[in-house]
Amino acid sequence: MITHNFTAHQTCTIQGGIPVQTTRKARAIGVALLSAGVVAAALTGCSGSSDKGSSSGSAGGTYTFWDPYPQYNASSDWNKLIEQCGTDAGVTVKRTGYDTTDLTNKALLAGQQSKSPDILLVDNPVVSTLADAGILTDTKENGLSTGKIAQNILGAGVQGGKTYGVPIGANTLALYYNPKVLQAAGVDPASVTDWDSLTAALAKVKAAGKKGITFAGINTEEGSFQFLPWFWGADADLTKLDSSKAEAALSLWAGWIKDGYAPNSVIQDTQTTSWQEFQTGDFAFGENGTWQKASAAQMGAGVITIPSESGGAAPVPTGGEFFTIPVQKDTARYKTTAKIVECLSQGDNIVKTDTTLNYIVAGADGQAKQLAADPTLKTWIDAVGVAKARTGDNLGTKYPVISQQLWTAVQKAESGAASPADALKAAQDAVDSKLNK
Repeated sequence: MITHNFTAHQTCTIQGGIPVQTTRKARAIGVALLSAGVVAAALTGCSGSSDKGSSSGSAGGTYTFWDPYPQYNASSDWNKLIEQCGTDAGVTVKRTGYDTTDLTNKALLAGQQSKSPDILLVDNPVVSTLADAGILTDTKENGLSTGKIAQNILGAGVQGGKTYGVPIGANTLALYYNPKVLQAAGVDPASVTDWDSLTAALAKVKAAGKKGITFAGINTEEGSFQFLPWFWGADADLTKLDSSKAEAALSLWAGWIKDGYAPNSVIQDTQTTSWQEFQTGDFAFGENGTWQKASAAQMGAGVITIPSESGGAAPVPTGGEFFTIPVQKDTARYKTTAKIVECLSQGDNIVKTDTTLNYIVAGADGQAKQLAADPTLKTWIDAVGVAKARTGDNLGTKYPVISQQLWTAVQKAESGAASPADALKAAQDAVDSKLNK
């Protein structure tokens, strides 16, 4: 979530029970529902009507496509592109847009009922959940090409050594800065290259009577998403939340709040409310994403990559969706489905789409075209170049469990309820307890 105004990365609270499953595939899907944090009540009455025409993979027939963009109607450029790609493949594409969470719920239930659409465009952390449930085909089976996609972006679709889709693009995080505030404080943004220089800049800003930095430290996936650049920037590992490196990252955030460099409001700030604070013009820095690029330009803000502890750009988490191809009884459909997906995810089509969505293209060729058209994208392209998938390193469905404990630890340290070391120790103990059941 979290990542732009079209995608919300939220972990839902499970209410009620998951129905008893009897088949192996159904049991796997039941586990996936738990892993995804899907509200059981929301599944009632969901259906996966595929409305497919021809049962063969040859030209003709109707192919179904679900995406998380309900704001785009039939007259939108996005819908027209989908229709054109279907026409080019010799078929009709019937598209339905759902809210992100609703899409995940419907995709899981449709898979359970063997009524999946031909194409699913889902938020990237959801890919591992659907793959783990046996709902998705991998690229070896469905024939999707991944050759020109950057491996660090593709990583969100990798589970157990298999790749289960291709990204529509990537968005991520960086530090926006207000040049007027920095100039008044005597700070050159180019001097901010590591944690020490950033903290020194914040001290100068505070001394000049302005505010330092704002970020989203809320106790949701948004909080984890915003903390990860600092966590990974300390070279910390998500499988070792209580390491000294993780403690260094959390101590940085907690220290900024304690010293008045960051406001107490960050404890409950979402990325939206944090951005609204930055827009007041009082803050020197605001951590936010590509989706605020146009708004930042309007207020004259600049942007730099988030620095790692010892210098250089910190790894940042990737946001954005993946095109996936669910399992179908008629496997001959995959060939045509792959043609449609490749039409949507490659060449000039994806450059135009990603530019419209404020994404960075997942491949070098497309990034070069974006940069040629808009040189201000360089910082974002650099950031995406060192980005990491949250579910990468084969974390898959373990990530939601780890993330929830991570944002809980961040909350404790931000509020002063626990030291960074104690908060992270409790977080790791909770992860071990939940994953080792």
